[in-house]
Amino acid sequence: MREYRFLFSPQWLGWFGLAVLFAIVCAFLGHWQLDRRTETVAAIDTIEQNYDHTPLPFAQAAGQFRQFDSAREWTPVQMTGRYLADQTRVVRNRPLNGLPGFEVLVPFRTTDGPIVVIDRGWLPLGSNGDPSAVPAPPSGTVDVVARLKHAEGPLDRGAPAGQLASIDLTTYAAQVDGALGAPLATGAYGALDEEKPAPATSPTAFPRPSLDEGPHLSYAMQWFAFGLLGFVGLGYAARQQAWVNRNGGLDDDEDIPAHLRSGAIRKRPRRRTRTTAEDEEDALLDAAGWR
Repeated sequence: MREYRFLFSPQWLGWFGLAVLFAIVCAFLGHWQLDRRTETVAAIDTIEQNYDHTPLPFAQAAGQFRQFDSAREWTPVQMTGRYLADQTRVVRNRPLNGLPGFEVLVPFRTTDGPIVVIDRGWLPLGSNGDPSAVPAPPSGTVDVVARLKHAEGPLDRGAPAGQLASIDLTTYAAQVDGALGAPLATGAYGALDEEKPAPATSPTAFPRPSLDEGPHLSYAMQWFAFGLLGFVGLGYAARQQAWVNRNGGLDDDEDIPAHLRSGAIRKRPRRRTRTTAEDEEDALLDAAGWR
């Protein structure tokens, strides 16, 4: 195996180290994709378990609006109360089906519990950068079914008056608590499913959340395969170099097999061991005494 001694040279050890580093990076990215898939699958399981659940009476779910259990996300809750429409806010930068727009938040004073936030739906972006019109919620006593959703965190950007940068209920509460006469629940909000009586016009209803887990698993397998291919490529290059060493080098391009003519394999001179037609002709001339 003397032709493989070159593998212990600094150059080839460097190539091996590079292949190892490449494999480590690919393994890290592959596990990152697997972690993302695990999170996505868990979210899908929560949707499948809760989305079509029979609506809970508000008395059973009131505590979720104060301190939310993420395992109850998407669970529908039935409640009765009145919208406090004068404290409506729209949330900026909320795309739906690839279109920019807003979501409409309205405080809802329940008849037997805290004031909660209802997200009534989506509005498209108007020509001036604001929603063209915000439909008013029903007045008087309203029966609402809304699905529990976790509050969002704050963003490092502001918003004009009457708007919010995210569904950050703590910021919302700081703006409206004084006008409501009671604290606003900030643990969770409700994404509207239905309201009775129904108004003449409403924001666009939210679609059913997607159950597609995405390409995370295939991406993970691709990254793991890329990590292995680095060693496969290094092994192939080593095999070709060993072939060159075993044959004592190459004379010229005519002696190079087609798959070695790319220039990737280092060539070195060797003794000519093959008798050419010119050599045979010279020998015949010398034997006949003609030279």
